Amino acid sequence: MSVLEIKRILVGVDDSEDALLAFDYAIERAKREDLELVIVSVLENDEMNVYQALNKDFIHGQYEDLENHLREYQDQAYVRGVNHVRTVIAEGEPGGAIIEDVIPKVKPDLLIVGSKSQKGVAKYFGSQAAYMILMRVGAKHIFQLFHP
Repeated sequence: MSVLEIKRILVGVDDSEDALLAFDYAIERAKREDLELVIVSVLENDEMNVYQALNKDFIHGQYEDLENHLREYQDQAYVRGVNHVRTVIAEGEPGGAIIEDVIPKVKPDLLIVGSKSQKGVAKYFGSQAAYMILMRVGAKHIFQLFHP
C-alpha cells in the first residue's frame, strides 16, 4: 500500500462560514506539513447585470477588490506560519471554474472545500463542494469539511 505524498493544497475561499472553516484547516495542515498553500476565489459573472458585465471599469474594479481580499487571506496564512502561499483568481461559476480552469493549472495534491450541512432533499442539490467532489477532476484527494 502506498501513501500519497502531498505537496500542494488548494483551498477555495468566499467568506462563508464553511469556506472559512476549510481555510483554517488548510492553513493548519500546510503549516504542520510544510506544504504549499494555494488560495482560490472566483469572480462570479452571474452576479453582474448585463451593463456591469460590459463595463470594463466595473469588471476591473471587481477583480481588483477580489485581488486585495485574497491578499488578506495570503497575509493571514503567512502570519499563521505557512511558508509557501500563493493566490489564484478564476472567473465564472465557482465549481466549474475551479474544476475546469484552476485544478489543471495548479495541479493540487489535495483540494479542501467547505460545505454547509443540509437536511432533507436539499442535501442532494446545489452545493459547489458536492459538484467538485462528484467531478473529482485533477486533485488526487478531496477533503470536505461540513459545517452544521
